[in-house]
Amino acid sequence: MLKIPRVLAALAAMLLFAVAGCGSDDDDSGGASSAEKATQAKASGNVTWCIGKDTTGAFGTVVDNFNKANPNAKVKLLELPEDAVEQRRLQIQRLRAKSDECDVLGMDVIWTAEYAAQGWLKDVSDYISQNGDKFIKSTVDTTDFEGKNWGVPFNSNAGFIYYRTDEVDKAPSTWEDLYKQAQQGNGVVYQGFRYEGLTVNFLELLYSAGGSIVSDDGKQATADSQEVKDVLKFMADGIKNGAAPKAVTTYKEEESRRAFESGNATFMRNWPYAYALGKDSKIGDKFDIATFPGFAGQEGAGVLGGYNLGISAYSKNPEGSLAFIEFATEPDQQKIMATEASLPPTVSATYDDPAVKKAMPFAAELKTAIEQAQPRPVSPVYPQISEAVYNNVYDALQGKSSPDEAASNMNDQIQQALETF
Repeated sequence: MLKIPRVLAALAAMLLFAVAGCGSDDDDSGGASSAEKATQAKASGNVTWCIGKDTTGAFGTVVDNFNKANPNAKVKLLELPEDAVEQRRLQIQRLRAKSDECDVLGMDVIWTAEYAAQGWLKDVSDYISQNGDKFIKSTVDTTDFEGKNWGVPFNSNAGFIYYRTDEVDKAPSTWEDLYKQAQQGNGVVYQGFRYEGLTVNFLELLYSAGGSIVSDDGKQATADSQEVKDVLKFMADGIKNGAAPKAVTTYKEEESRRAFESGNATFMRNWPYAYALGKDSKIGDKFDIATFPGFAGQEGAGVLGGYNLGISAYSKNPEGSLAFIEFATEPDQQKIMATEASLPPTVSATYDDPAVKKAMPFAAELKTAIEQAQPRPVSPVYPQISEAVYNNVYDALQGKSSPDEAASNMNDQIQQALETF
């Protein structure tokens, strides 16, 4: 899984997920804030929320807020390790055992289809059909598998282009121009190591080129295409001609950030967490951010990160679980995530809140980035699909495979993965 550091307001932790703070003031009509009013689903009984480590104390705040607002219900937080791989392993261990220990599951968006395909989640399509409009559409798409919704968007993420304002006048409008300016300047850095981050970086370019690696129905590999070959060649040529340093094949998020902050790159692709850290660095007043440029005449597109909240199929209190999920995704709680925990909200209206704009000076750009982003292939075998992508992209970057060979191998391996389920 792609591990994303957590920092924006607090400059030194890892960004994956969190919620903190208190509810907003009463609305103009004098009604209670969402932290004080009852949820639509019946809030009663015991609920256990299983999600990654509460590194900021924020999850506990949301739990406390819910319990105070709903005296007939009691939510307990069960913290899993901070590492996403370990989170998934421990959740799956419980689900395979049909354990009822976890009622609400905090799931990386790329786990949702896998859990749904295994029969481990409750169908929440009715809730999404009634409430889905409040969420940014792209985040709702991450909950869909075979025409049904299996989770509720909890937080999101999408990448940015960072650029040195003392080296270029503005952000390039195309990837082609970005690489050209990078070659003429101080280069572009991104996440080129052999891992999930490289899959994301590749898909951002591919989606911007109008390409795909899996068909819309999720049954057929589509990676042996001209768009895939073109993007592979473009990325490989970027290293050959010096637009990107050869060392980029060893970079994850932090290596990229450090190179950019050290003055060793004109451009960087990274997640929003790097903004606050960058502003606190020696180049703090010498960079800005932009959403992704287009490629090959197409509009720019990103790739979604984030977490969904799902209800375990083995929960003994699914209605109480849904009541908590509804509460945790109300505007007041989304505001808390943005202002106290630096988590990109999934509820559209939250981005217009003055407190959110103050805490996230790039809130408008972030909302646009999430709106233009697309999910990674929604498939129960996504881990195998991603492995096929990053291994073959890495080989192309290293010059071990030609773009045509890498595309063909990628397609074959993705197809094999799809046929295992």
